[in-house]
Amino acid sequence: MIDQKIADLRKSYTKGGLVEKNLPKDPMELFRQWFDEALSAEVPEPNAMALSTTDEHGRPDGRIVLLKGIEEGTAVFFTNYGSKKGSDLEANPYAAATFWWAELERQVRLAGSVEKLNEADSQDYFNSRPRESRIGAWASSQSSKISSREELEEQFQTYVRKFDGKEIPKPDFWGGYKILIEEIEFWQGRHGRLHDRIRFFRKDGSWAHERLAP
Repeated sequence: MIDQKIADLRKSYTKGGLVEKNLPKDPMELFRQWFDEALSAEVPEPNAMALSTTDEHGRPDGRIVLLKGIEEGTAVFFTNYGSKKGSDLEANPYAAATFWWAELERQVRLAGSVEKLNEADSQDYFNSRPRESRIGAWASSQSSKISSREELEEQFQTYVRKFDGKEIPKPDFWGGYKILIEEIEFWQGRHGRLHDRIRFFRKDGSWAHERLAP
C-alpha cells in the first residue's frame, strides 16, 4: 500500500551540475574536492558512509560507518573483525559504500574488493583514538547478543579498572579494512529529476568514465 504522505514528499535539486570537460582524470581528485566542499558546508558527519556487504548466502546487509582515509584508490574504515560486517567480509571480501551530502544535493557511490589494513596502520589509528573509545573497543563484543545495557556498562568499567594508569593495547580482534575502489559514481541532483551521474571505472590499468541516465 502506498502512503500518500510519503509518496508526495518531493524536492527540486538546483545546486549544481557535472560537466565532462571539467572532470579530472583521477576520480579521487573529484572525491577530495567534494569532500572538502562538504566540510566547508558543515555537512553533519561528512565521512559517514552506508557500508553494504553480503554474507555467505548472498544476503545483503548495511550500516553506517565512518570513513577514516581515502588515498591511493582505497577507502579505509575500522571495526571489530568479529562483527557482522567482519564476518560478511570474511565470507565475501567485496563491499560498496554510499555517501549522501544532502546540503550539496550530492551522492557518491563506490565499490571494490576489500582487504584488511596492515597491523601497523591499524595500531597507529587505534593509538590516536580517545581513551574511552579504545576502552570501548575492548568492552564491546560487537554484534553479539548481550542481556542488558548494564552488562555493557559493567564490561566497560571492568576495562577502565584493568587499564587504569596503563597504555591500552589494540585488541587483536579490532582493526582496519580498505576498499580497493574499482568503480566510483558521482551523482549531482538536477532540476526535473534529470540528475547528473558520472561513473568512473578501472580499464586497462587506468580510469575511464561514462555518463549514466538518472
